[in-house]
Amino acid sequence: MKDTSAHHSAARRPLTASGPTASPSWNILKRCLLVDGIAVLIMVVVAYVFTDVHGVLSVLFGSLLVIAFFGLSLLVGHLFSKRMPGAVMGIFVMTYFVKVVGFAAVLFALGTPTWLNKSWFAGAAVAAVLLWQATEVIIFSKQRFLIFDESAVEGSPAGTATTPDVTKDVADD
Repeated sequence: MKDTSAHHSAARRPLTASGPTASPSWNILKRCLLVDGIAVLIMVVVAYVFTDVHGVLSVLFGSLLVIAFFGLSLLVGHLFSKRMPGAVMGIFVMTYFVKVVGFAAVLFALGTPTWLNKSWFAGAAVAAVLLWQATEVIIFSKQRFLIFDESAVEGSPAGTATTPDVTKDVADD
């Protein structure tokens, strides 16, 4: 039995490995904004149908607050990943702290506005967080990261890595 469907899709030249994803944080941010943006529009329509303007404002406030604080870390990661790649993890930790404290500060400073519908606010915020995190995990799992630097083996014969000749006697210290 022969598979005739693979005939036209087979590569006629050798396959080459693709490189790492150019900007992982930016790709994740764009996709998360798209998914959460669509969800916000759907929640706004549902809130408008079942409640009044206060429900719509509550949905917008809860979800946009989550989007702003979650998008902050990805934007900072994108901006600093090229300039200071070694410091990206520390910067992510710092922005996580800013997100938690900033989110709490905004909610504490505003208090509870009279127009806020608590159930629509909480539901929209939770939905935005869950969708954002799920999208972030899915897109992150599809990113490609350069783990092995192939330029180290390009100049060596037969593709084997060469190590520098280090012959220092440790006992001379």
